[in-house]
Amino acid sequence: MSATPAEEPKKKSGNKSAIIISLLAIIIIVQSVKIYLDYRDKIEITEQKVNVEQELGSTMQRLTEIQAELDQKIVEIQKLGGNVEELQKAKAEVDRELKRNNQRNSKSIKELKDRVEGYEELLKLKDEEIDKLKSVNKELFTENRSLKTTQNKLSDSINSLSTKKEELATKVAIASQLKAENVAVMAVNEKGKERESPFKNRQLQKLKVEFNIAENNVAPIEGKKIVVRVIDENGQVIFDIAKGSGTFIVNGKEEFYTASQEILFDNTKQKLTYYYEKGSDYASGNYTIEIYTDGYKMGSAQFSVK
Repeated sequence: MSATPAEEPKKKSGNKSAIIISLLAIIIIVQSVKIYLDYRDKIEITEQKVNVEQELGSTMQRLTEIQAELDQKIVEIQKLGGNVEELQKAKAEVDRELKRNNQRNSKSIKELKDRVEGYEELLKLKDEEIDKLKSVNKELFTENRSLKTTQNKLSDSINSLSTKKEELATKVAIASQLKAENVAVMAVNEKGKERESPFKNRQLQKLKVEFNIAENNVAPIEGKKIVVRVIDENGQVIFDIAKGSGTFIVNGKEEFYTASQEILFDNTKQKLTYYYEKGSDYASGNYTIEIYTDGYKMGSAQFSVK
């Protein structure tokens, strides 16, 4: 039976009310979901901030401990007559880091933690050096007592022979020094593609250094340790002991190197290739590559990072 004229307006009014109620319900649901998502995002951001602050706090605490350990190692090695310049450099870097503003992002905290790991490795190496210095000092003390009388009698002859020997050794050493030639510095990306300087960080998954050892008929056929240093424009050497970096002596001073190889020099113009993966971005600027063996420089090159 069809609706009467009086019932039709009531029916239309009921439908309109149902639509309005449905729309309001949808709006309420959407707003509720938005409020929940905003709340969840806020919680996540707060948790991340707390984690970053906790990580920074523990890193700075370890840095403070390293500062005290470096002071202790400097005093010990000075007493034993060892070289403390490397430790003093590390101590100055630690002091600067501790004075910096503690507001850091996740990337800078990671870089700081990497430095802390490097300082920890340095402290381990210095513990070994202290043990060796103690052993050497003990042996020297014993030997000096037993040889003192004989040394006094033979000192004039020894001094004369030593002077002549040093003069000859100096001439031979200079003539036999090896030289690096055709030094090339390339950036290698994740796909193995190589590019010449200037580089962009996205191209620098690995740094490649390649060169030949020039012919030298005076140099003896023997084993050589050849090290490469990557130095930024502030004079800081890029190194990571966990990746094969270490220290060597240059002009009587202990310095860091970036990478090394041990070879048998056979005077065949042999080619050497080094790869170094820093693990983090290079700061923009100019860099210098230095190549050393036996405490002297074989050659150098430059590159830049945009």
